Amino acid sequence: MKRHLLTAALLCLLPMTSDAGVVVEGVRAWSEGDATRIVFDMSGGAKHNLFTLREPNRVVIDISGGALSSTKMQLPRNVGVVRNVRAAQRGQTELRGVRDLSAAVQARSFFAGPAYGSGERLVIDLGDRNAREPVKRAHVDNEARDIVIAVDPGHGGRDPGAIGKHKTREKDVVLSIGRKLVEKLNKEPGLSAFLVRDKDVLIPHRERLEAARRANADLFVSIHADAVDDRRARGSSVYALSMKGASDEAAMRLAAQQNASLIGGVSLNDKEPVLASVLMDLSQNATINASLDIGEAVLAELGKVNKLHRSRVQQAGFLVLKSPDVPSILVETAYISNPDEERKLRNPEHQRKLVNAVFTGIKRYYQSNPPVDTLFARNAGAPSSNGARTYTISQGDTLSEIADRYRISINRLRRENALRSDRIRVGQVLKIPAEG
Repeated sequence: MKRHLLTAALLCLLPMTSDAGVVVEGVRAWSEGDATRIVFDMSGGAKHNLFTLREPNRVVIDISGGALSSTKMQLPRNVGVVRNVRAAQRGQTELRGVRDLSAAVQARSFFAGPAYGSGERLVIDLGDRNAREPVKRAHVDNEARDIVIAVDPGHGGRDPGAIGKHKTREKDVVLSIGRKLVEKLNKEPGLSAFLVRDKDVLIPHRERLEAARRANADLFVSIHADAVDDRRARGSSVYALSMKGASDEAAMRLAAQQNASLIGGVSLNDKEPVLASVLMDLSQNATINASLDIGEAVLAELGKVNKLHRSRVQQAGFLVLKSPDVPSILVETAYISNPDEERKLRNPEHQRKLVNAVFTGIKRYYQSNPPVDTLFARNAGAPSSNGARTYTISQGDTLSEIADRYRISINRLRRENALRSDRIRVGQVLKIPAEG
């Protein structure tokens, strides 16, 4: 999506007297599509007021009772809509932040809880006023939409991740793989992908999964490269969230009212505690089951291009997998601590093989399990009264794979479609008979 070039100035906060009620300990910013997010890391919560002004376009935030931890604090510049920073104080009890903009934007603010330890995060989102919300949800042809996939290369910025014997940094490898995967996914009709981390920056784990939730993503894929002390360890792995990790996340979200909601507009804030807990459990159980199925499909394809470290999808409490309503998998592409696999990870051709494997696993899962309002579901066709349906051929499909997917014999598939050979073409529509 084309980025709007907005000129912005963030008016941040000069220190107040020593009896200030809250301290701003850091300010971070990054952009995603047409949206820019700015996060104030604060020692605690504070009353604030956010509003917009026109002619010239401005976004203003007033924060009661606070101070910057240092007048020399590094403030964001040239990130999305944020171009430069100036500072001022408004009276003795209020801090005012102003963004000067070259065009009107939508603005919202909310507290998102601590990223690490204690404190609070005041989040300010700026987006294109003319953009449809959510910006990543793509619609195609008479209400049929794309399946939205968030691809998240791990680590970044000051966190290099694991480092191989030959100084290969995990953050660089997985960003390269992530970019190739998004490019591959976006070429497939019915799929729409975006990068959660599209440059060498460090994004906190919880904000990565929240980026997927804001985009109403159907799938979150975290890309990593494993490492252990034993350089003989090798192979690919896929992880989904563990039940213990899900239980911990449910408790945290239900305790945090601003986060107690599920994709689809289901708010848990007005529900009785027992009902809210049941709804959260149902959502998480369905999400984990879908994650395991997608993970198995991806793992099967990875096994065709690389040795598998584990033959089944593993489960763990990784924070980036903890979204209650977005199926999420973590792909350990290989062991960067193994010199041979480190060499392969640096090879663009091997990266493409890994990308093709992940892409094929994702595509095949959604061909068999398409969300009902998607282009994939329309191409699969609704079953008739006798259980028959249609399927539209996509690039990379083979007749034998389609037969396996729908649990019918290849001979029957040929017979139903009057095929004299296994040759098929992109765009061709096949009749899929009922099983049995």
